[in-house]
Parts: sequence; C-alpha cells; structure tokens
Amino acid sequence: MNLTGGIVLYSVLWFLVLFVLLPIGQRSQAEAGPVTPGTPAGAPHEPRLKRKMLLATLISAVIWAVIAWIILGGIITRADLEAWTS
Repeated sequence: MNLTGGIVLYSVLWFLVLFVLLPIGQRSQAEAGPVTPGTPAGAPHEPRLKRKMLLATLISAVIWAVIAWIILGGIITRADLEAWTS
C-alpha cells in the first residue's frame, strides 16, 4: 500500500464510520419539544457533530491500522485474493 492508497482508504473508512454514527442517539425536534420555525419536525434536535466526528476519527484510525497491518505485513496478498476468484 502506498501513501495515496493509505489516504484514500482512511478517507473512505472515515466517511463510512461517520455515516454509521450519525443516526445513533439522534432525537428529532418533535420528540424534544418545540420545533424551530422554518425547519421540519424531523430535523435533529442536537446533532452533536463534533463528538461524532471525533469518534469517527478514532474508530476509523483503529480500523485503518488493522487493515494496514494486514496488507503491509503480507498476511493477505494479491495472490491470495486472486486465488479466491478462480
């Protein structure tokens, strides 16, 4: 894995983890009480984006480190992946 591949892998993992974390613990404005004028009732009350972005960064860093260790350590190689398809 080269530098570009590592950055792309981390970026994809980060967005994937963020999209998984976004709905967790979410309350709509209708559930919380008053709805802010001009917004739909289903809009998030307090999205806590900074906390979720930090969690996404930490979780994706751990996942990336495991995948990088597998790739760079030669545990799974391209030859292994090609053998699975035939």
